Amino acid sequence: MGGTGVFQFLYLTNSPRVASIGGNNITLNESDPALAYYNPALLNDSMNKHLALNYVNYFTDINYGYIGYAIKYKNIGNFSAGIHHINYGQFQGTDESGQLTSKFYAAEYALNLIYSKNIDTNFRYGINLKPVLSVFEHYKSYGIVVDAGICYNNTNRQLSVALAIKNFGEQIQSYYKSNHEPVDFDIQAGITKKLKHAPLRLSVTAQHLENWKLAFVNPNSTDNTSDLLTNEPKKVSKFNKYSDEFMRHIIIGAEVLLSKNFYVGLGYNYQRRKEMLIETRPYMVGTSWGFGLRISKFKISYARASYSLAGASNLFSITTNLADFYHKKE
Repeated sequence: MGGTGVFQFLYLTNSPRVASIGGNNITLNESDPALAYYNPALLNDSMNKHLALNYVNYFTDINYGYIGYAIKYKNIGNFSAGIHHINYGQFQGTDESGQLTSKFYAAEYALNLIYSKNIDTNFRYGINLKPVLSVFEHYKSYGIVVDAGICYNNTNRQLSVALAIKNFGEQIQSYYKSNHEPVDFDIQAGITKKLKHAPLRLSVTAQHLENWKLAFVNPNSTDNTSDLLTNEPKKVSKFNKYSDEFMRHIIIGAEVLLSKNFYVGLGYNYQRRKEMLIETRPYMVGTSWGFGLRISKFKISYARASYSLAGASNLFSITTNLADFYHKKE
């Protein structure tokens, strides 16, 4: 997803579970430490001593991922440390005349220092401090951003509701001294509900609530801009206009929970579809799917998200509880 600010890699989805249900979710209460990346209030007691390793095969030579570990301290709260990183690959440098020079790399990193604490049996809050480093050849920039969230989780009703403010911060050092860039922040709300008599869990996430107008009008687009017979501009009703703007904020996901050790996820991201599709061949752009299963001490997940006809991203993860590998001496 594009934006007007710096450090846009912070919005890339690194979790297969989140990718499978649309690419963003702030209400999944599971034992995966990587979920706290999307909402620090999701860091919960069940993640204690869990390690998450996520890898994303993006496009061309671009790869990124997330490594996170969580630990619980009684009467203090839950802590997690992780790193979200992206490697753009190797580039061939040239001078102003086109002569080859040395090769160089480009990469970005964000350290995640997360803390959460239960307010009562249902409410939990969390905060994520993220120092950010961006390196493009010899151009470097760093900054610091913060995520904050609150989550209501009712296990009896199998319902979760959350609110989060993400990537609120500043670019401390710019790539150029005279070119300071803003950091886009994002206000999100979400709800997840499991049906009582069916193995189906539904999620709806609303993103960028601070900005109503997310639509980008492509000046080169010919899609429904004029009448084929009269060549006059078509009128768009206010309902269609407002419903389009509304849906660009909404991500819909569903999980089929076949057992405690296996799930299948499906997602639909309207904004991604509208911005990335080729008008004459839309196909499955904006959709995603994935699955996860437990094998012995490991939880393995995979997801595939369709961005455009140019390709899709493939996401993999392994999560495990390190406490399962040793026994306390009595």
